[in-house]
Amino acid sequence: MTRSSTERADTTAGIGGSPIRPDGALKVKGEFAYSSDLWAEDMLWGATLRSPHPHARITAVRIGKALALPGVHAVLTHDDVPGRNRFGLEHADQPVLAEDVVRYQGEPVAVVAADHPETARRAAALIEVDYDVLDPVTDPETALADGTPALHPDGNLVRHVRIRRGDPEPAAPVVVTGEYTVGMQDQAFLGPESGMAVPAEDGGVDLYVATQWLHVDQRQIAESLGVPQEKVRITLAGVGGAFGAREDLSMQVHACMLAMHTGKPVKFVYGREESFFGHVHRHPAVMRYEHGATEDGRLVYVRARILLDGGAYASTTSAVVGNAATLGVGPYEVPNAHVDAFGLYTNNPPCGAMRGFGAVQACFGYESQMDKLAAALGMDPVDLRVRNAVREGSTMPTGQVIDSAAPVAELLRLVRDKPMPAPVGDAEGVADPRELPGGVSNTTRGEGVRRGVGYGVGIKNVAFSEGFDDYSTARVRLEVIGGEPVVSVHTAAAEVGQGLVTLQAQIARTELGVHQVTILPADTAVGSAGSSSASRQSYVTGGAVKAACEAVRAEVLAIAADVLPAGGELYLNGGKVIASTGEAVADVAALLGDRVVEHTVEWRHRPTQPLDPATGQGNAHVQYAFAAHRAVVDVDTELGLVRVVELACAQDVGRALNPQAVVGQIQGGSAQGLGLAVMEEIQVVGGKVVNPSFTDYLIPTILDMPPMPIDVLELADPHAPYGLRGVGEPPTISATPAIVAAVRAATGAALTRIPIRPEHVVFTTVEDGGHSS
Repeated sequence: MTRSSTERADTTAGIGGSPIRPDGALKVKGEFAYSSDLWAEDMLWGATLRSPHPHARITAVRIGKALALPGVHAVLTHDDVPGRNRFGLEHADQPVLAEDVVRYQGEPVAVVAADHPETARRAAALIEVDYDVLDPVTDPETALADGTPALHPDGNLVRHVRIRRGDPEPAAPVVVTGEYTVGMQDQAFLGPESGMAVPAEDGGVDLYVATQWLHVDQRQIAESLGVPQEKVRITLAGVGGAFGAREDLSMQVHACMLAMHTGKPVKFVYGREESFFGHVHRHPAVMRYEHGATEDGRLVYVRARILLDGGAYASTTSAVVGNAATLGVGPYEVPNAHVDAFGLYTNNPPCGAMRGFGAVQACFGYESQMDKLAAALGMDPVDLRVRNAVREGSTMPTGQVIDSAAPVAELLRLVRDKPMPAPVGDAEGVADPRELPGGVSNTTRGEGVRRGVGYGVGIKNVAFSEGFDDYSTARVRLEVIGGEPVVSVHTAAAEVGQGLVTLQAQIARTELGVHQVTILPADTAVGSAGSSSASRQSYVTGGAVKAACEAVRAEVLAIAADVLPAGGELYLNGGKVIASTGEAVADVAALLGDRVVEHTVEWRHRPTQPLDPATGQGNAHVQYAFAAHRAVVDVDTELGLVRVVELACAQDVGRALNPQAVVGQIQGGSAQGLGLAVMEEIQVVGGKVVNPSFTDYLIPTILDMPPMPIDVLELADPHAPYGLRGVGEPPTISATPAIVAAVRAATGAALTRIPIRPEHVVFTTVEDGGHSS
C-alpha cells in the first residue's frame, strides 16, 4: 500500500506516525547547538598545516618561528604522536601527521594550538617545510598498470572483486557497449568539521565531536594516543550533516593530542576550504559495460569493468568496491555476469563513504546501458527494464536469492504512469524566467529549449555486508518520575539529521505504551551502535531499541502478573497495564513505585557471508532496497543549460515508521542525485583541487529542486524489525541516471560522463549539426 505524508504531527506518536522532531524547530530558527558552537573556559584553538603538494618527500620541518609567536601553546609533528601514527577504517594506512612522504594535497603535516584562532592560523603558516616534489599518480588506470611506482608498500591495488556467474563466454544477437565516467562528488555538508577535546585527570581525554561512528573513532584515537580505549570518552556533538564523510577521522586525534599536550581544552573548526581537504569524497569511476540481449529484449549477459579511484588512502574503498561489484548489473535478472571491480590508490584526494556507496557509480553505467539497449532493440526503455526486473525469488549475480519484496517493475510503472508536468509558459507561450533553464538570471528566453523524459531504477544493499559483525546496543530504562512512567533510551547511534532521535522515541512509545520518552545523548558510555551509514540505523539500532524495550516490557508484565488476578494476556498502553479484554487493570506508575526496570541489549541482524574470492558468490547482503525515478527536463541546447522540471520517485520502504521522515529522506537523496547529474564535481587537476569552495563547487539550492511526486510502497520485509527497509540511499542512486537519460532524450547527446557540463551538450550540437529530440 501507499501512505500519505500529510498526517497530523504531534509529539507523542509511535510507529507509523510523524511526531514533531525535537531538533527541528531549533535548527530552523538557528538555535540548535552544533559542534562548532562548543565552548570551554580557557580553551585553545587548533589549526592544521597541510601539504600544498599531492606527492612529495618531506626533507625538513622547522617549527621554531611558529613556537615563538605570542599566544602559541604547542606545535606538534609526527614525532609527537604518542601512539601509532597510523589510522584507517579498514586499513590503518593513513598517518595522523605526515612523516617522510605526503600522498595528497591537503595532507596534515603539523598542528598548532593557540589562544586565538587567527593566532593558530598564523602560526601554522610560519612552519617551514622542505619538500622534494614527486610526480603524482592521478589516473587509476595508470595506477593499476605494471611498472607504475607503488604509492604504498603493498602496491596501488586496494581491492579487486570478481563476480563470475553462468557461461564465461556467452553470446547474444544484440550487443551494446559503453564507457562511462563519474566525477568526484563531495558530501557538501553545511557544518564543517569541528569538535573539542578536554584533557581528563585520569590521563585520558573527553572529546565532543560531530561524527558518524563514536566507537570506531574511540578505537582509532586510543591507538594513536597510546592510551587504553576506556580513557577516550566521546560524546556526540551537534552534527551539521554527514552523508558518509564523517565516518573517517579528521581533527579528532589532532585535538586530543593538543589537549593532552597543553593540559587545556582545544577546539577545532575547519573553514569551508579546509573542509574540502579534510574529509573523503565519493570515488570517481571509469567503467566499461557490455550488455547482450535477445531480440525480444531478454538480457543474456553483462560484462563490466569498474575502476574506482580511492585516492591516497584506503578509507572504505574495499567495501565500496564490493558494493560496486555485487550490485554492478543492477536490479535485473542476468543469467551470465562477469564483473571486475578495482579500487586503486592514487595521489588524488582520499575517497570513502558517500550516500549510495559504490552503487551510485555502477547505476549510472548499467542504466545508461539499458537505455542504449532499448534504442538498439527499438523498445520502450521502461518496457525493457520491466521485462528484466528482479522480483522476490530472483537470484543475484552473487548467487544470493532475494527473499523479500522486490517490486522493481511496479516502481517503474508507478513513475511512468504519473501525469506529465504542463508545458512551460502561459496561454500565449510566455514563460516566467524561473521556469526556464538558467532560472532567475534570465539567461534564456526559451530559444532552443527542448524537453526530455528519462527513467532510472537502482538497487542498494542495506547495512554492512560480507560477513561484517554488524550490531547495535541499546539501553532502555523505565522508572517513575513525578508520579508518571518515564522511559530513557541510551545508544551510541549518531543523529546526523536523519531523524533517528525521533524514531527511537517512537519505538519506545509503541513498545512500552509510555508517552514520556527521553533520548539520552549518544556517547561511548554505552556499547557501540555502529555507524550512521549504509541506511542501517533504523534497522539495526531500531532493532536494538525494540529488543531492549521488549525485555523491559516483559519484566513489567511479569511484575503485573504476580500482583494481579490470574488470567489472560497483558500489554502496556497509555501508561496502563491492559488486559486481553481491553480493560485497564493497573497503573504502571503505581505498579512500579520506586522500582527501576532497565535492560541493555546487543542486537544483530541475520548474518551475511564473505564473497568467494574467485567467483564473488555468497550471501553477502542483509537486505536489498529499490527506488525508481522519472525525470522531466528542459534543456537550452544552444547554451547547454539544464532545468529539471519534475522528478517523480517511487520507493519501497518496507514499512514507513515515520512517513514524513521517509518522504524527507527521498527528497534529500534525490537532491544529491540531481547534483551529481548536472552540477556537483570536485575538479582535480594534476592531483590538486581547484574549486574548494561553495562559490565554485555547486550544490542544488531550493531553486534547483523541482516538484517531486512520490509514491511510498510498504511491502514488509519479514526479516526486519517492523518490516522496514532502509530508505536513505536508494533515491540518490536512481535520480542521477534518470536525469541524464532525460537530457539525452532532449538533446540526442551521448552523455557518458557525469556531471553533465554545458559543453557536453553544446559541442554535440556543433559536431552533429543539430539535435534530435
